[in-house]
Amino acid sequence: MELPENKYHLVVHVWIKNSQGKYLISQRSANRPTFPLMWECVGGSVLYGESSLQGAVREVWEEVGIDLGASTGKLVFTKTRGTIGKKRFNDILDVWFFEYDGKADLSRATTDEVCQTQWLAPEQIRRLYQKHLLVDTLEYFFQKIAVLD
Repeated sequence: MELPENKYHLVVHVWIKNSQGKYLISQRSANRPTFPLMWECVGGSVLYGESSLQGAVREVWEEVGIDLGASTGKLVFTKTRGTIGKKRFNDILDVWFFEYDGKADLSRATTDEVCQTQWLAPEQIRRLYQKHLLVDTLEYFFQKIAVLD
C-alpha cells in the first residue's frame, strides 16, 4: 500500500560492526518484491507502539537471528525520504549502529526475508556497491557509517 504524499512511516536501518571492523550484511531472498537477491543492512518498518530502537532490535532478531536486546545502539542519523528516483518511500529513516561479536543465525530468524549473511570490511561493501549488488539507497554507508569507531 502506498502512503499519500503527506503521510510518513518510521523505518530503521541497522548496521552491525564486529571487533574486526567488519559489518554484517544480508542478502535479500529471491521472493522479495523489491531488490531481490541484493545485499543490504538489516532493516524494516517500525511497528505501531514500538520505539525506533525497539524496532531496530526486533528487525535484527526477525531477519538474522541476533538478539541485540542487551546491546547499546547508537542512532547515527535521521532522514525524511520522499521520492527517490522512481520510488516513493514516504518514510522517516532512522539509521542505527551496533557493535556485536557473534554470528548471525538464520535458523533462529522468524522471517524468510534473508537468504544469507556475511561480515565484510568497508572496501568489500564498496565493491558490492560498485557492482550494483548492494541496494543503491545505502550509498550513505561510506560517508556516515564506515567512518564510525
